[in-house]
Amino acid sequence: MQWTKQNEQPVYSNRWFSVNLADVELPDGRHLDHFLIRLRPVAVATVVNDANEVLLLWRHRFITDSWGWELAAGVVEDGEDVAAAAARELEEETGWRPGPLHHLMSVEPSNGLTDARHHIYWSHEGEYVGDPVDAFESDRREWVPLKVVPDLITRGEVPAANMAAALLLLHHLRL
Repeated sequence: MQWTKQNEQPVYSNRWFSVNLADVELPDGRHLDHFLIRLRPVAVATVVNDANEVLLLWRHRFITDSWGWELAAGVVEDGEDVAAAAARELEEETGWRPGPLHHLMSVEPSNGLTDARHHIYWSHEGEYVGDPVDAFESDRREWVPLKVVPDLITRGEVPAANMAAALLLLHHLRL
């Protein structure tokens, strides 16, 4: 069963996202109003070192009032290469410059509501270049053993589904 968008009108827009209202026709001919959020692509990156430790950020998310482990992430600027954006975000948020990045996965965290695509990269090497420029984004940055990733996720310490999926895939690939 395929839904068909008849039209879409903006409700609110800013530099980061837009909220739109779509007129959607269902397969039986009925129509419904469906709100959707249009977002810029997100680039995500981390490093896994020779000891099979992954570079993570411990941060608070005020929206859900929760703490958890995350990978460095941010929006891709207009005209910016996605992998370059991932490398930039990693360096800005952790102080580590990655070596050659490998595409791990691209996911749509909530494709029933938004068109957000998160492109996740990783490197097997990195160079510490100094304190993070965006240190305000996390409480701390740590090298966490990949072997504990399933336990962190089970305990709810990796609340973001895209981050949990990426870490589980890295766990699988490296261990």
